[in-house]
Amino acid sequence: MRKGQETEMDSDRITIRRALLGVSDKDGLADFARALARHGVELISTGGTRASLETAGLRVKAVEEFTGFPEMLDGRVKTLHPKIHGGILGRRSVPSHQQQMKDHGIEPIDLVVVNFYPFEKTVAKPGVTRDDAIENIDIGGPALVRAAAKNYPDVAIVVDPADYAAITAELDGNAGAVSLATRWRLARKAFARVAAYDSAIANWLGANSGDGEPSVLGETFSLTLEREQKLRYGENPHQEGALYGSFLSIAEQLHGKELSFNNVFDISSAVNLMLEFADERQAIVAILKHNTPCGVGLGATLKAAWDKAFATDPDSPFGGIIISNRPWDIEFARAVDELFTEVLIGPNFPAEVLEFLKKKKNRRLMRFHPEAVPRGELDLKKVVGGLLVQSPDLSIEDPRKGKIVTRRAPTGAELRALEFGIKVCKHIKSNAIAFVAEDRTLAIGGGATSRIDPVYAAREKAERLKVSLAGSVLVSEALFPFPDGPTLAAEAGATAIAQPGGAVRDEEVIAAADKYGLAMVFTGVRHFRH
Repeated sequence: MRKGQETEMDSDRITIRRALLGVSDKDGLADFARALARHGVELISTGGTRASLETAGLRVKAVEEFTGFPEMLDGRVKTLHPKIHGGILGRRSVPSHQQQMKDHGIEPIDLVVVNFYPFEKTVAKPGVTRDDAIENIDIGGPALVRAAAKNYPDVAIVVDPADYAAITAELDGNAGAVSLATRWRLARKAFARVAAYDSAIANWLGANSGDGEPSVLGETFSLTLEREQKLRYGENPHQEGALYGSFLSIAEQLHGKELSFNNVFDISSAVNLMLEFADERQAIVAILKHNTPCGVGLGATLKAAWDKAFATDPDSPFGGIIISNRPWDIEFARAVDELFTEVLIGPNFPAEVLEFLKKKKNRRLMRFHPEAVPRGELDLKKVVGGLLVQSPDLSIEDPRKGKIVTRRAPTGAELRALEFGIKVCKHIKSNAIAFVAEDRTLAIGGGATSRIDPVYAAREKAERLKVSLAGSVLVSEALFPFPDGPTLAAEAGATAIAQPGGAVRDEEVIAAADKYGLAMVFTGVRHFRH
């Protein structure tokens, strides 16, 4: 046992006297190493890292000098040595460990600073070969990290340059020592990093298992995410809930009580819907309830767009989610303020608007960052005993490029309305339809067990709310299997339809559309949303 070690253990702190550094990402390393040297820490390092530190003017002992064994096999073997792993894994409080270390001339290592070969960045490059990928699989790094993390009572492990500043501050405040709480936190983070690294390797290799084209979905699927926030409960109060990943960098909370499980899901649905209108120059406002749209409007101002969205279904916005594609203005904010809402979302809230909306303490205000949305991320759905994984549904069909199957072609106005409706209908729960105009939803039907029920439901709601469907167009996210769909649409006042097509009775469906003078476009793509 080294001098002073018993006192340090009693206080849950260990003094850092020797550190091993070997990193691919050298950002901030020189300053951190200077901080270590200032506290008298002996620095041991591998080739590239040692050269970088020596260039920065630091004294560094080479790993081969420390072990008495040369680096070999083109650098594949350098830290895989008993004097390295014994110095990390030896337990300071176990006399037999201390005796064996003494017998074999093994000096203790108190701090390990390691990050891995950049496997993830390597395989993200176009045209990467299997040989390049394999060569960028780190072996010694993960072994060092696991060893140091396992022996956290005696060793501190750092895998993230973002931790350098906090550890430097702790060393400065504790005469070169690091607390047990910090070592335990760093150990947990280290094992999570190893898991994420191994997951990336397994996923890439599984997707590139053969000689053919790589698969989006490979032989295995691994996922590691950091918990961003504990939630008060899950979907219901008797369920536990937590948020993992990078959601809060996309949806930034500016005000209000803690987000709930359902809030998060609703916000995600709202953001995905608004992304369909990324190129829209006019103001767009969407109202969602239970992660499905209940009104979308387009206008010269946010207030005009809001009025159109709200008119679709004045009942559902109570307790709902409202999102806009423009920074909120005070006119829009005052209109929304008249009813109870759970979450308000926008790309920005000017100071005057933010101050006004903050008057209601329980309302959540969220700034969303569309540029931060990883559009290509896989879509996951939990099933009993497993996980369904699929590529994301990023398709949005232009009705102008669809197949016109009726005698009458859509007019320019009808095509604009169909384009608007396709973007909205994609986000309504199946079975889903929407009666729309060029600038607003008129009636929405979804979440039904048959293809015809949503049409009935939308018609009935429009009639109850005295919303005219005359001159509207109808969009369906899946095919109409029977001619009753177009018939009901025409009777309600619709003049054009967009649907995927592909039913056995397509000819009967087309004949019904022709009978009522409807224009109908087959898009060829369905958008089930269960």
